[in-house]
Amino acid sequence: MGKHFLHQLLAVALALFVSPTRSDDWLPATATFYGGADGSDTMGGACGYGDLYEQGYGVNNAALSTALFNDGASCGQCYVIRCDSSKTGWCKPGSSNFAVVSATNFCPPNWELPNGGWCGPPRPHFDMSQPAWETIGIYSAGIIPVLYQRVKCWRSGGVRFTIAGFDHFYMVLITNVAGSGSIHSMAVKGANTDWIPMYRNWGANWHCLAGGLIGQGLSFALVSTGGQNIVFQDVIPAWWQFSQTFNTYQNFDY
Repeated sequence: MGKHFLHQLLAVALALFVSPTRSDDWLPATATFYGGADGSDTMGGACGYGDLYEQGYGVNNAALSTALFNDGASCGQCYVIRCDSSKTGWCKPGSSNFAVVSATNFCPPNWELPNGGWCGPPRPHFDMSQPAWETIGIYSAGIIPVLYQRVKCWRSGGVRFTIAGFDHFYMVLITNVAGSGSIHSMAVKGANTDWIPMYRNWGANWHCLAGGLIGQGLSFALVSTGGQNIVFQDVIPAWWQFSQTFNTYQNFDY
């Protein structure tokens, strides 16, 4: 099954390849802000990243509405957002009123409001960190119409793997993903095992049920949502323990 599964991952990578975003691909949405003036209350979130500075995302982040969050599959993706001055007078003055944010959280519907409020489906909405939002909008507006594009993510350093779990349950948090910013599928291989498929558990956390991985060096095969396949060979040493994070030198272009 090992080689066959890796070949399946490669086939998925080819099928997922997409062309770069064109300049006319602006889509309409709305945007609010949260997290305080310094963005500190945006740490953590439904993607599982925890400290966004430590994990490579920083304060330029946003919580996505149901329509955009895609049950966590959008975690880590990057968007350029600009205030739509054709629909409001609350855009921040200047020609450079745009922000680039990473998706790090989920903005849930508020079912006490009609249609779930701003974050209710199928509405596309960004609840941005306040510092990011204030680069495009005037604070007293509270909410503004915006135009957005999904864009390439630029990260410093390589993809990072944080291992959690217990006994035969293994969960891996994937962070600092460049290129498309998010992962479509992945598998793990112990030094003495075949490739074992992993499944999205929540946010950017992937899990598998397997025996015998403790005490083995680990490799990972990842396919980005842009369709690029990378095998991270022997990136986890045999002495790994749960809760440890391991850095790599490889990252995605798309």
